[in-house]
Amino acid sequence: MIDSLTPIAVLGAGRVGQALASRLHEAGFHVWFGVREAPPLKDEGAPKRLLVEDEAEPEPLPVPEVPRLGIHDAVRHAGVVFVALPAAAAREVLVDAPLPNGVIVVDCTNPVRWDNGPVHDPPAEGSMAAHLAAALPNARVVKAFNHFGAEIQSDPSMAHGSADAYVAADDAAARADVIALASTLGFTGRDAGPLRNASLLEALAVLWIHLATVGGQGRQFAFVQDGRPSA
Repeated sequence: MIDSLTPIAVLGAGRVGQALASRLHEAGFHVWFGVREAPPLKDEGAPKRLLVEDEAEPEPLPVPEVPRLGIHDAVRHAGVVFVALPAAAAREVLVDAPLPNGVIVVDCTNPVRWDNGPVHDPPAEGSMAAHLAAALPNARVVKAFNHFGAEIQSDPSMAHGSADAYVAADDAAARADVIALASTLGFTGRDAGPLRNASLLEALAVLWIHLATVGGQGRQFAFVQDGRPSA
């Protein structure tokens, strides 16, 4: 179960990382950024006491309320790690990080190249999530929060409901925990089945990027599963 006391690290402070960290913070979760460069820790004790030194930052923090830690300090005590890094960098960063045994790693990345529009460009395992799972045997890898942009990460409310957040993982408990977390954050959490379906969620992301860019739809939309009214 992921609750407000679960330490959550968001790796990457780009637009998606900022949006996720802000959403988690606003919902009352204990969250911090993991970045390549950060001030040293004052205290390496319990996660609730993780602090950064009071010294001038070289630039403003993207979300001032959320501490910024180095990658290793960020993941060391985490119960959940959101990966909001460029797909090409994610494996290299994570294999060198001291991930706790059994930690939930939420892969928000998309391996995409551009050829007159977005093209799915996965590693040999078929998806970035499967690639990370192969490299991180002691982690529970979950694919989620990848098939919409930062605008939806910040605010999942749509005109007629909430954006769907599809979640795929082989570990059923981790999948259920992230579905529940998505719902707590204001999304409609959806069970997308085992991790082999991560490639489908990455393809869904490619469709979203295509529609948002070359498709001319803009970025203020998300996919919402609907059905016919009961007879």
